Amino acid sequence: MNMKSLKKVGLVLGAALLVPGMANAGDFVVSGKADFVSDYIWRGIDQNSGFSIQPSLTLGYKGLSLNAWGSQTLSKWGVNDNGGGAKEFDINLSYSIKGFTVTVSDYWWSGTDMPYGYYEDAHYFEGTLAYNFGETFDKFALNISWSTMFAGGDKFVLGEDPTDNNKFSTYVNLSYPVSLPADITLTPALGFTPWKGMYNDKAGVTDVSIKASKDIQVTDKFAIPVFVQALVAPVHDRTYLLAGFSLGF
Repeated sequence: MNMKSLKKVGLVLGAALLVPGMANAGDFVVSGKADFVSDYIWRGIDQNSGFSIQPSLTLGYKGLSLNAWGSQTLSKWGVNDNGGGAKEFDINLSYSIKGFTVTVSDYWWSGTDMPYGYYEDAHYFEGTLAYNFGETFDKFALNISWSTMFAGGDKFVLGEDPTDNNKFSTYVNLSYPVSLPADITLTPALGFTPWKGMYNDKAGVTDVSIKASKDIQVTDKFAIPVFVQALVAPVHDRTYLLAGFSLGF
């Protein structure tokens, strides 16, 4: 990692360390989680990871949160195009109010053998606007999000050579959780891209899925969330059946 990259990481960490000093103990929240998944499919795109662990660390102050999220293959089959094991490290800064959430994300998934500091090509910067209708309408739990890449490595379209111009690759997702008996939540979801970009060479449906999730009670104070998900990626003509569980605090 070069000096410029170290300065950027240092600024982010420094800001996070300042928050506890400004906040009351009741306002400042720290949470951590590790998801174990049978495979990693992102917006209909197979990340070639195989069985993976996906840890996350979140610092929150009222509606503001800073999140670090990662994915690391635990399978010998998880090899990316660079020849190294599938690996991802993302930083997300979000603010939520009255059902709305605005997020700026820095995605990096170049793999275990690649340097982190090449921000111009190896990092993808994205802005997301999301709204949870359930915050306003008790019986209408629709979640909708719009995410657009605005800088970094988003300089290509499938089947074309990279250029110096950002493609503003965009992904839209709609999901609707439904509560069922036995404390099971069933969540159908639909994802699509409205124009040519990194997800497809034209507008199309990237993923259609249905996910069943439930907290398995181990003790009176400890439960393990588990899920099973069936997913179809129409633009890639792929189908997946996924499962996983989480440990967290």
